[in-house]
Amino acid sequence: MSELQHPNSRSFELVADVYERARPEYPPDAVAWIVEELGLRPGRTVLDLGAGTGKLTRALVPTGAQVIAVEPGERMLAELRTVLPDVDAHLGAAESIPLPDDSVDAITVGQAFHWFRHDEALPELHRVLRPGGGVALIWNSRDQERPLQREISDLIRPLIPPDRPPAGESARLLGGGPLFGPVERRTFPYPQRLDADGLVERIASVSFVAAAPAERRADLERRLRAIAAAQGGTVEFDYLTEVFVSRAA
Repeated sequence: MSELQHPNSRSFELVADVYERARPEYPPDAVAWIVEELGLRPGRTVLDLGAGTGKLTRALVPTGAQVIAVEPGERMLAELRTVLPDVDAHLGAAESIPLPDDSVDAITVGQAFHWFRHDEALPELHRVLRPGGGVALIWNSRDQERPLQREISDLIRPLIPPDRPPAGESARLLGGGPLFGPVERRTFPYPQRLDADGLVERIASVSFVAAAPAERRADLERRLRAIAAAQGGTVEFDYLTEVFVSRAA
């Protein structure tokens, strides 16, 4: 198995099947903006880097562009290949992309950029991009303005490792050097409705929750089910989807 970008990201390998079931797709309007900004269409090639189980990859296929997926986790990649058997998928990391120089027109990264070792990864992204190629980063982030999400954050805060990298905040690193230009950001509200099982699995797919001791996970599950029960069995699970786009200098 290739080395994952950050030690804590290895936890996703423990819950690859749960990740595939519980994590949402991306909102169509957010994907549409990426497609427009990156010019994804037949005759173009896009690399989905850190592709996981293919949550973003599958949204790129209908563009007609050639889609290449690269994922460092063997179990996550196996899920992607099951769901998307016709996609060209490779085991590999952002710090050592298994593609030639100047081989893709665009790169997308869903839920993964904050795990990269950026000093190594950014030159690799630049290497495989053709001149002027674009990069899009996207995260489905829990909307902390919503009371439910604040309650969940309070529950899982004791499990967060001190060295966990920030998610959307890491996007500023893309445009902070000589390799890529200014970063444009857009946000898209994205509501979901989950029953108790869906809520438990969604939180179980978080890397540091997956790595927690069994008794801590069992206690968290009880608390999450109590939250769902108090709201009649289902909850509004609101995301704020953040998208960042930049171009190779």
